[in-house]
This record gives sequence, structure tokens and C-alpha cells, in this order.
Amino acid sequence: MDVFSRTFLPAAAEAGLAVQTASRHMPVFRRCVGSGDATILVTRCSRPDRPVNGEYLLLLTHRRLVVTRQTRVLHRLRLHLNTELRELSHVTWSPDPRLHCVELAATAIDGIRERFLIRTQQPKQVWQLDALLNHAFRTRVRSAQPRIVATVAEAPAARPVAFQPVVAG
Repeated sequence: MDVFSRTFLPAAAEAGLAVQTASRHMPVFRRCVGSGDATILVTRCSRPDRPVNGEYLLLLTHRRLVVTRQTRVLHRLRLHLNTELRELSHVTWSPDPRLHCVELAATAIDGIRERFLIRTQQPKQVWQLDALLNHAFRTRVRSAQPRIVATVAEAPAARPVAFQPVVAG
């Protein structure tokens, strides 16, 4: 069993997702996420600006954010968002323990601002979710910057010349 499978099922169970729901979304997630990528979070979410569009399932790994949508009538699965974390800009989230929810917003590489509302059962879970998002977007993305392995130094000012040109006169 690969890393994704080992971490996805426990994360789905922790989120309170039914096994059927997790199994139904698993093939879509598997196409988007590498087998060595560990799951940080799997949760149901909604879109505050489009509440009647169906049910969304959000998957957050160390490298990717994937959101699927299930239509209300025919229950068809559609891929809504599939992007690497480093391709997202202006990522913000607002925990609200009074309403038991966290609103996550990010601008995708195509310039579209995506907003998702994640509801929790208890206020304590809001702060756990806040810590997970902080770890994923602030700690991980910052460390994903390219490392400098070697630099090209400037040539020394005075190079020793082995051969002198001879001028025939």
C-alpha cells in the first residue's frame, strides 16, 4: 500500500466521511495526487458564493490541493480544482469558532479566486484545522523555495597568462 492510500483512509475516517463516500472520490483523487504524497486533510466543504451547486470534497496533501464536486441530482463526480500548493497565491483562511467553520480562500494560477467553507462539529476542531492549514500553507510552501546548490563566481581580476603573443616586426 502506497503512502497516499495509507494516509487518505485514516484522514477520511477522522473527518467523519462514510467509507462509500471516500471510496467514490478515491479514483479522482488518485489521478491527481502522486502515490508518495501524504494526505494532510480530507473534508467536506461548500462554496459560500454558490451554496446550491452540490457537495464538495477537499483533499489537502503536502504538495497539492484537490477539490471534487458531486452534483445533487445525478451524483456525478467532477474535478473542481487540482493545483500544486506553490501555484496558489493570496491564500487566506478565517477560523470562526462561534459558527464552527473555517473559510479558506486562494487564487488559482488562472486568476480565479476560490472560496470554500469548511464546517466542523466542535470549536476545538476549528483550531486544529487552523493549525493544519498554517502548517500546509505557511511552513511547507515557504520551504519549497528553490535551494541554491552552487553559485557561479566572477572570474578573477588578474589571470596569469601562460603564453604571450609574439609580434613580428
